[in-house]
Amino acid sequence: MAPTDETDEVPQHASPFGTTPPIRPPADGPTGANSRMPRWIPRAVVLTLALYAAFQLGTWAFHQLTGLLINILIAFFLALAIEPAVSWMASRGVRRGLGAFLVFLAVLIVSAGFVTLLGTMLANQIIKIVEDFPAYIDSVINWINTHFHTELKRVDVQEGLLRSDWLRNYVQNSATGVLDVSAQVLGGLFQLLTISLFSFYFAADGPRLRRALCSVLPPAKQAEVLRAWEIAVNKTGGYLYSRGLMALISGVAHYILLQALGVPNAPVLAVWVGLVSQFIPTIGTYLAGALPMLIAFTVDPWYALWVLIFVVIYQQFENYVLQPKLTSKTVDIHPAVAFGSVIAGTALLGPVGALIAIPAVATLQAFLGAYVKRYDVTDDPRVHGHRLSESNLFTRARALWTRRPGERDSTDDSS
Repeated sequence: MAPTDETDEVPQHASPFGTTPPIRPPADGPTGANSRMPRWIPRAVVLTLALYAAFQLGTWAFHQLTGLLINILIAFFLALAIEPAVSWMASRGVRRGLGAFLVFLAVLIVSAGFVTLLGTMLANQIIKIVEDFPAYIDSVINWINTHFHTELKRVDVQEGLLRSDWLRNYVQNSATGVLDVSAQVLGGLFQLLTISLFSFYFAADGPRLRRALCSVLPPAKQAEVLRAWEIAVNKTGGYLYSRGLMALISGVAHYILLQALGVPNAPVLAVWVGLVSQFIPTIGTYLAGALPMLIAFTVDPWYALWVLIFVVIYQQFENYVLQPKLTSKTVDIHPAVAFGSVIAGTALLGPVGALIAIPAVATLQAFLGAYVKRYDVTDDPRVHGHRLSESNLFTRARALWTRRPGERDSTDDSS
C-alpha cells in the first residue's frame, strides 16, 4: 500500500523539477463539456418556428385567395375551350387579341339574348299567375264549400291573410332577403368580370404564356408541357363543341314537341332544355325538364305527362345513340368514369368542379395513355365474355356425379 499523510490523501507525484503542479479545475466547469448547450439547438428552434410561421401564413393566404384561384381555374379552362376558334382566326391574319374579343362578344350576345328571353317568359308567367290568382282562390273556396258544407268567402280569406302574423314576418324577411340577393348579384357580376378578363388574357396571350412557361424548363420537359397543353385544348374544345351540338339537337327536338302541344314560349323553353341538360352534369336533365313540364301543366295536365315521357325517351336516345357518336373522338371516356369524375369534382370545387371535371379527366387520360405500355390480348373466349357452354357444364356435372369413389376425373387428366 502506498504511504499516506495525516489526511489519508494520496501524495502527488513530484515533478521532474522537484515541485508539485497545482490542481486546476476543468476549463468547461466542474461538470465537463456536457454543461454547454450545443450550438445547433438554437438554430433548430429558430428554423422550426420560422417554418411553422411560414406554414400558417401560407395556409391563411391560400384560404383568402381560394375564390381567386377558382376563378383563375375557370378562366383557364374557358380559354382552352375558345383556343381553337382564336387560333383559327389567327391563322387567317386576325390578331389573337381581336379574335379573342370577337369570340367573347359572340358568347356575350348569345348569353344576354338567352337571359332576356328567359326573364321575359318568367315575367309573363308570373303576371299571368297573379292575374288568375283570384280565380284560383274562388275555385278552391267553392270546392271546400261544396265538400265540407262551409260558407267561406274570398273577402274573409283575404282579410285573414292580410292580418296574419305569418304574412307580416314573410314581408320582413323578404325585405332583408332583397338586400342579400342584391349583394349576391353584385358579387356574381364581379366574379363574372374577373373570369372574363383572365380568360381573355389567357386566350389572347396563349403563345406568350407558353413561351414564358417553357423558358424555365429544360428542352425535354418543354416538349411534355407543350404536348399536355395541346391535349388539353383539344379535349376541352371538343367537349364544349360536342355539348353545343347536342344542345342544338335537343333544343330542336323539344321545340317540335312543345310547338305541337301548343305550349306557350316554346322557343325559349327549347333553348332552356338544350343548354341546361347539356352543360349541367348529372342533374341537368331533370332541371331542364321541370320548367317545360310546369308550363305545360298550366295548359293541360296531360301535356305535362307527354313532356315527361318525351324527356325520358329522348334522354335514353341521347345516352345510347347520340352521345357516343359525337363524343367518341373528342371526350372518349367511359360513362362510369365521367360520372365518378363529376362527383369528385363537385366534392372538391362544387359546381365549378362538376363543369370542368370531364374535360380535365379526359385530358389526364389522354396524356397518361402515351406512357402506359399495352400488350396484345390473348384470343381467349373468356376475354369476350363467353363462358363454357351449357352442354360442357352438364357433362362435367354428370361425370362428377356418376364417378366412383377414388376414380379420377377424365377432365382432370386432359387438363
